[in-house]
Amino acid sequence: MKLVDALELISPRLPSGTLQERRLRSCHTVDDLRRAAKRLLPRSVFDYVDGGADQELSLAANPTAFTGYRYHPKVMRDVSNPNITGSFFGRTAALPLGLAPTGYTRMMHPEGEPAVGRAANTQRIPYVLSTMASTSIEDLATAVGPDSDLWFQLYVWKDRELTRQMIHRAHASGYRVLEIAVDTAVSGNRVRDRRNGLTIPPALTLGSLLDIGMKPNYWMRMLRGEKLEFANVRSDGPGGGHTIAGISEQFDPSVNWDDLAWIREAWVGPMVLKGPLGPEDALRAKSLGIDGVHLSNHGGRQLDRTVAPVELIAPVRAAVGDGFGVFVDSGIRHGSDIATAIALGADAAFVGRPYLWALVAGGEDGVEHLVNTLAAEFTRTLQLLGVGSVDELRAHGPELLSALSPATAALL
Repeated sequence: MKLVDALELISPRLPSGTLQERRLRSCHTVDDLRRAAKRLLPRSVFDYVDGGADQELSLAANPTAFTGYRYHPKVMRDVSNPNITGSFFGRTAALPLGLAPTGYTRMMHPEGEPAVGRAANTQRIPYVLSTMASTSIEDLATAVGPDSDLWFQLYVWKDRELTRQMIHRAHASGYRVLEIAVDTAVSGNRVRDRRNGLTIPPALTLGSLLDIGMKPNYWMRMLRGEKLEFANVRSDGPGGGHTIAGISEQFDPSVNWDDLAWIREAWVGPMVLKGPLGPEDALRAKSLGIDGVHLSNHGGRQLDRTVAPVELIAPVRAAVGDGFGVFVDSGIRHGSDIATAIALGADAAFVGRPYLWALVAGGEDGVEHLVNTLAAEFTRTLQLLGVGSVDELRAHGPELLSALSPATAALL
């Protein structure tokens, strides 16, 4: 190759745009966004997002479980215009992806939940607000607008009247789906947070305080933002009066199937149970008038060593049949993971940590960047599989996907 030919391959470009824009342009994968977030956050805050319960075995196993499947693509198919739209209880979304509930989101970025909700609305996918959010039910609905697909994740607390109030508040604010978290009888043992003192109430260690002091840009952003609190139970709001210190005591280990009756009666609209639900539990939920299940082990943040939710999809779908919502999260890091979930029988996948990393890296634009990245990966996966639509992927899933044997998977 001559020098002139080599020079034609080089197209030097001067950096353009803001620092945030340049940062997002350099993030081509979810892992890139995670690395960007790790650089920007104090270690204790990053650990809050990144960590899991106890030995973090489920945390590691969740994404690995997705990589334990192999594709068998079809060839010579017209995939020039694949239909990647998804459906959530009769509402069409741009792709079969939703943004899962996360607590204390403003701790990652002062724009918090409104930035996530607006990005979801722009991208035409659902967003689930957590009971433990740092933005209230009403404020998020106002910030996002009336056409958004908002869901609300409910913890059934000891204070049943507060629980009822939150159900009514979500309905009055236009939330479309209610999710009941059923894996939080008690809070998980998150060892990283205990070591850092990032507990409820906070008890930051000297090392954590020094580490936070090493990230002045983080502090400046937080100081310009709104007060960090559990906004749905703040003292001046509806159902207020609970302190941050007392929030963890509200988790109720006595919650059982009988509680679903009054919740089902109180909520008008689709209702979903969220947790590591197997076929038997899913069938029982269906018999009680529940509309779907959100298969999740809380991203490995509750009971460690819990089965990876992706492994529950096929048996749950076989048990409940069609017409019953089956969603999944925990471990989704690539558009091909979404494709795997749908091929196994899920209606859609949800992500949590990835959009928090994206929020840290670029605020609302970062969350949109993440959704666009996953959409592009998902589209490419469908095309290379020889599949023209989400419906076709689900219908032919058994032909397109196989699980590695445990012995083979162990060698990877």
